[in-house]
Amino acid sequence: MRGKMKKVSLPRRFIIDLMRASQRVPLITLQRHLDLSVLAEAHRAAAVRPGWAAIFAKAFCLVARDQPILRTLFIKWPWAHFYELPQSVGMIAIARREDGEDCVLMQKISAADELTLAQVDAEIRHAQTAAIKDVPAFRRMMRLSRLPLPIRRLAWAVGLNSGRQHANYAGSYGITSVSAFGTGSLHALSPGPYLISYGRLEPDDRMEVIIRWDHRVTDAAMIATTLTKLEAVLNGAIADELRAGVWRGHAESAKADQRMVSANDQSGARRDRLSAPLPN
Repeated sequence: MRGKMKKVSLPRRFIIDLMRASQRVPLITLQRHLDLSVLAEAHRAAAVRPGWAAIFAKAFCLVARDQPILRTLFIKWPWAHFYELPQSVGMIAIARREDGEDCVLMQKISAADELTLAQVDAEIRHAQTAAIKDVPAFRRMMRLSRLPLPIRRLAWAVGLNSGRQHANYAGSYGITSVSAFGTGSLHALSPGPYLISYGRLEPDDRMEVIIRWDHRVTDAAMIATTLTKLEAVLNGAIADELRAGVWRGHAESAKADQRMVSANDQSGARRDRLSAPLPN
């Protein structure tokens, strides 16, 4: 059957290079259903609800703040060694549609634990809606993907095998999910040491969470503990921040109402003065 040749787009070329870089990473998978009833209640009550990608990005960074192994990379050059980053660097998978083609690009978010949920969510939403040229991480990916194949291969090799540059290419963790498009467990690939995927929130407020990790960096017992701590942070610090946001919203609304009442009282007093009869 005769078909036709089609050009490989820059976003697709990026994914091809990313998958090639991921092939030799020995990723192991641990999957667990987390009880997120406390978080789910706070999330439903929030006036403005951040996306789950933002929630998991900040939660993982909070766990990694006290667990340096979750910020540790395996580097091959000039000899095999570990490289500990001072802060977590996330690569968030962003589903886009560019020039009539579905694609996935990576939004880089550094130190999400030092940002508010609103700030993390705003960065992700900006990456979902802004033009590629307006997202620095996307511009960098497209510049890299325009290079000839031998130069791209060299750039990826140097980037992934230099501790200082690895975070720019693959981050210290990634987040990906297809929950917005339906149910299903996603076991993705990544050149980074950790990859988090999550499903839909189930009716009983449980959620399937998958962590894939580079077995050269750590072992299953550490990841099992990480999932336990992640559940605690989601139902603790993250839920507390969502509740605080609700109460701040209520407080700001009350202050606004009070200002409006005060303004109306002052306006009413002015009207009373203007409508009072003139002295004889």
